[in-house]
Amino acid sequence: MAEEGLRASHEDRDRVVDLLRVAAGDGRLTSDELDARLERALSARTRGELAALTEDLPTARGAGPAADPQKVLRIERAGTHVRRDGSWVVPEHVELRVTAGNVVLDFTQAVVALPSLRVHALVRGGNLTLITRPGIVVSTDEVAIIGGRVIDREPPGPPVPVLLSVNVSGKVIAGNVRVRPQKPPRRTLWRRARPQLR
Repeated sequence: MAEEGLRASHEDRDRVVDLLRVAAGDGRLTSDELDARLERALSARTRGELAALTEDLPTARGAGPAADPQKVLRIERAGTHVRRDGSWVVPEHVELRVTAGNVVLDFTQAVVALPSLRVHALVRGGNLTLITRPGIVVSTDEVAIIGGRVIDREPPGPPVPVLLSVNVSGKVIAGNVRVRPQKPPRRTLWRRARPQLR
């Protein structure tokens, strides 16, 4: 049997859903197209049905991840801030050594190809912030906080299947570890000026 005819797994569907969300974030899909494709992805029975949903996206590789994740991402900085956001590919392991600066790992549009991520941090005089989205869970049980605290905000809404488990370890000295969900899009209200009555 050809690969396209193989039955799709939950992991296959999750990968395609992630690809579609990244494409929408890049402006390649409208909100209506995203909704329609997500509905088809969640109800797809075969890998061929999933591949058809991403074949017109330049970063898609069938039902697989958009890019191969690297083993280790090492970030060493002093006196500067570090931010990973947009459609970055989540590696297997992140090593952080940052002094006098803040670190932000934003997973709202990240490409998730693996089920877990280990983050080992040594942050002095700064904060470590992890921004999540539905399906991404973070554990901070193994990180030592000296002169700060852990601020963990649960995402709103009903629970969803876990797409990525993030385990944070190491030390944060004179700073905080923040875990928070993505912020909803801002709504701008346009007000028309009322004519003055004389």
